[in-house]
Amino acid sequence: MLRLFTAITLPAAIAQRLARMGGGIPGARWVAEENLHLTLRFIGETDRHAADRVHEALGAVVFSPFEVRLQGTATFGERKPRLLYAGVAASPELLQLYEKVVTALSRAGVASPNGRRYVPHVTLARLNNAPRDRIGGFIAENNILNIAPFRAEHFVLMSSHASAKGASYQIEARYPVSRNAVRAGLPD
Repeated sequence: MLRLFTAITLPAAIAQRLARMGGGIPGARWVAEENLHLTLRFIGETDRHAADRVHEALGAVVFSPFEVRLQGTATFGERKPRLLYAGVAASPELLQLYEKVVTALSRAGVASPNGRRYVPHVTLARLNNAPRDRIGGFIAENNILNIAPFRAEHFVLMSSHASAKGASYQIEARYPVSRNAVRAGLPD
């Protein structure tokens, strides 16, 4: 079984910058630089046959390159923050890509998101009983991200692998703009 999701990878300089922001919040598990990504759609546990259908469906997604700008920091979990993230500025092109990915996944037999609104984000840390004042201080200090936008020219199918050190991610396939998918090597 593979635990799959789709994402947009970040340029190395942006991932480095975000990783350097980490620290200062007790109870926060910071995402490693090499694992930072802009989440498109979580798929979940998938067998080999279903993964092949997902790959084929995603390979049919057609989109044009677009600009992505990270904007601000926030948390998911109103009463008990559980995730700290860098937000993404409103982008009709990103939302179009998200909708195309959801449609393709639906055709491949992956259930649509259950009424959840898509909030484009880059997860920075997972929070476990972190002090609210420290979280608030981090958000106030990093609310204006002065990070240059980047051009999204592909999205990826990634797998997540759990270990004692935390999750690690592997690119399973890359889907460039307006071309067929380039298979990175889904394991047989």
